[in-house]
Amino acid sequence: MLQPLGFEQRSIKTSLGRMVYYTAVGAPWQDEKLTSDRETLVFLHGFGGGSSAYEWSKVYPAFASEYRVVAPDLIGWGRSEHPQRNYKLDDYLTTIQEFISQISNGPVVAIASSLTAAFTIRVAIAYPQLFKSLILVSPAGLSDFGEDYTRSIFAQIVSVPIVDRLLYNTGIATEGGIRSFLDQRQFAQSNRVYQEIVDAYLQSAQQPNAEYAALSFVRGDLCFDLSLYIQQLTTPTAIIWGQKSQFTGPDIGRRLAQINPQSIKFFQQLDNVGLTPQLELPAVTIGLIRKFIKLLAE
Repeated sequence: MLQPLGFEQRSIKTSLGRMVYYTAVGAPWQDEKLTSDRETLVFLHGFGGGSSAYEWSKVYPAFASEYRVVAPDLIGWGRSEHPQRNYKLDDYLTTIQEFISQISNGPVVAIASSLTAAFTIRVAIAYPQLFKSLILVSPAGLSDFGEDYTRSIFAQIVSVPIVDRLLYNTGIATEGGIRSFLDQRQFAQSNRVYQEIVDAYLQSAQQPNAEYAALSFVRGDLCFDLSLYIQQLTTPTAIIWGQKSQFTGPDIGRRLAQINPQSIKFFQQLDNVGLTPQLELPAVTIGLIRKFIKLLAE
């Protein structure tokens, strides 16, 4: 998993184990004397086979000279601890809250992706004092507006013991499995997938006990209906949505945004982009984040 130039790996302890995160330390990005005075941006990756903070690594260095940047590997992913357990929604609501509470002395700008972005909305509802604003990429609970992800054929197959581990080891945590998923499901254009991305996802997917969090995700154990909660959000929010996101399209995003226009100030669709514009079009994503940070502050 890539550690960008000028960034250092650190960690904090949560109730489920140690979470690794990446932050800029010294040259070439910042003067150590100014670090504590800078606003904190927290970049939270989404879920899928091999997910990690690498997902944001083409974006967050662009902010390191102006902000205190923090990008964690969530529990069960990347280089963070991988407890052997069936993960539940509350595990991530709790550890995200614990992480943000520990790494910052004031409200943060949270930039989060997909299911983790939906978790972040839930955390912001419960702990609004932790957040200045939210910039979210395709936030969805994956069971929104009454849809039940757990009824999907894939979720049911992965719920069968032994079969689930076999599928993970032979179909997900392999170079071919990772590349196929990125090509066919995560990216709108397969020519945007290059070897470094595949290698980073593969390295994360092959960490010891990495299958526990991944299988909990694909079984649907972490899914929920975000539409039942989003009205309670009070933190100023902007949403970015890839037009070709295969899991939840922009129509779902617009419906969610329309429930709470008081807090969800902006909705930006990106044409011909899939689930992770931060990897497909990082320069565009950087520009939008920079734009929304300023607009939401107003």
